Amino acid sequence: MAVRVTQNMLNSNMLRNLHNSMRNMDKLQQQLSSGSKIAKPSDDPVVAARGMFYRSSLMENEQYKRNVDEVKSWMDMTDSTLDEVGNVMKRLKELLIYSGDGAISPADLQSMSSEVQELKAHLGTLANQQINGKYIFAGTDTNKAPYDPSANGGKGDFVNTNSSPINLEVSQNVFVTSNINAQNVFNFPDNANNIFKLLDNIITELSNGNSASQFIADMDQQYDNLLAERASLGASVNRVELIAERLNAQEVNITGLMSKNEDADMAKVMTDLKTQESVHMAALGSGARIIQPTLLDFLR
Repeated sequence: MAVRVTQNMLNSNMLRNLHNSMRNMDKLQQQLSSGSKIAKPSDDPVVAARGMFYRSSLMENEQYKRNVDEVKSWMDMTDSTLDEVGNVMKRLKELLIYSGDGAISPADLQSMSSEVQELKAHLGTLANQQINGKYIFAGTDTNKAPYDPSANGGKGDFVNTNSSPINLEVSQNVFVTSNINAQNVFNFPDNANNIFKLLDNIITELSNGNSASQFIADMDQQYDNLLAERASLGASVNRVELIAERLNAQEVNITGLMSKNEDADMAKVMTDLKTQESVHMAALGSGARIIQPTLLDFLR
């Protein structure tokens, strides 16, 4: 059965086709000006959902990188502090060896006692090292000074007993300890025989004008233990640096995937836009021929 085509039908179809053509040009123009494939989620729900996932992954990666930076700052501060502790111990050993010289007078030994006292005070300052207002050798009690100069009858001692680790998540379900167990450094081998009690014994002997060379072996033990702790810390630093490199590479990969998902191919968009412009001009030309002439056209 034949269908009767009226002028109104021709006009309606022409206007609808022109509208679709203009809508396609508007979409391409938006892509060209924004550089993005979509302007709103309804344009392509799949692209929008993937974009949300990639952005969420980037935010997580950025937080992991911040955690890694914090861990590295703690470890760097810890390592530099332990290095200075080692320098103090080396100077103490020099004094112990020197005190064994039979030509040293009791007055000189008493002067050495004063230097050892100053070195002990400096060691206490190192034990109370802070970063961002937190004590790095206090375990999880980061708001309490681990070394108390008034402890042990005013002689000063390491009073902290907290050995809990401070863990930060540097990747999904991957945690890294940012601090060390300070009990293994300042309370080695135990609180009754730690480095500060050893220095108290050295000070007592030197103050009495006696040699303190008998404590050389104990000082060597303290120094060897310190080197072992620094070696363990160095291994942790190497691991954190590898994690940081992986996070940087992961950020580049996620950014690339997000770009492929959302960014428009500018060359293709420009080509499509020129093609659509030609199609639109052709549609306008054909539409002008479709519109039926009126009486006014003949009167001109």
